[in-house]
Amino acid sequence: MLSRVAENIYWMARYIERAENTARLINVTTNLVLDMPRSANVGWEPIIEIMGGEEIFHEHYDSSEERNILKFMIADLHNPCSIIGSLQLARENARTIRDIIPRETWESINDLYIYAKSNAQSGISRKNRHYYLQKVILGAQTITGQLAGTMYHDLGYDFLRLGRNLERADMTTRIIDVRSADLLEEEHESLTPYENIQWMSVLKSLTAYQMYRRIVQVRVRRPDVLKFLLQERKFPRAFYHALCEVENCLKNLPKNKQGIAHIKQLQDTVLSANPEKLKQAELHKFIDKLQFGLMKINTDITDSYFRRHV
Repeated sequence: MLSRVAENIYWMARYIERAENTARLINVTTNLVLDMPRSANVGWEPIIEIMGGEEIFHEHYDSSEERNILKFMIADLHNPCSIIGSLQLARENARTIRDIIPRETWESINDLYIYAKSNAQSGISRKNRHYYLQKVILGAQTITGQLAGTMYHDLGYDFLRLGRNLERADMTTRIIDVRSADLLEEEHESLTPYENIQWMSVLKSLTAYQMYRRIVQVRVRRPDVLKFLLQERKFPRAFYHALCEVENCLKNLPKNKQGIAHIKQLQDTVLSANPEKLKQAELHKFIDKLQFGLMKINTDITDSYFRRHV
């Protein structure tokens, strides 16, 4: 397989996953802002931090009011993580590999991009936001299902799953890091009654609430949520599960020795930790360590399969 084709498949999967995650994050934040007391000062800025877009946002907007942030996260092409920005890049990658992916998938990606762009205003206003975001989430999941059900499961499909699962692992750590930052018990004693609401939002941001209740079977608490989202093997959006999926894909590819070694190191790091016992500052450092590990794996993949050697 040509490195250019493999790279386009890999990034198409990452961009589709990113658009879905961004839509889910906005949806949950909308509900969280309504559920929490004003003194909690939840605000919208954390979702920009989660996506690492603070610098670009402040270059183009004067204030952090809801409408500006929603416009930035949904429709602004200056933001590579916006829903339309991600879908535009996914569409461009898919266009160059139309003979590799099923025709129906190419049409679905194109349709989703056109819908998201044509109806962006619905997502920015509160009235129709939920419907718009659900359409984006459902559209992305439809594409994922089409690819699983109709794409030939050869090396190309392994690159697709590599991209999707690395993006999921990255998003899980970002959401935990930023969303837990304003839950410091020692500094927000008055908000303790609302703590489980915010941890529920962390779970819902990753569509993990129902599975958490089914598997953990206790009320929503910080220690159990962290353990579930970081170390659970059988939940698709848990960090450890995503790492195992990346490892399984790499085993099917050549030149995988260094990448698998880095994955093993990261698996040992996350499984040997007691994230439920970490104070917030320690948790932040731990998440940094996990994200640095993901960057190394992405670099391994890029160097081994995508970088043109002349």
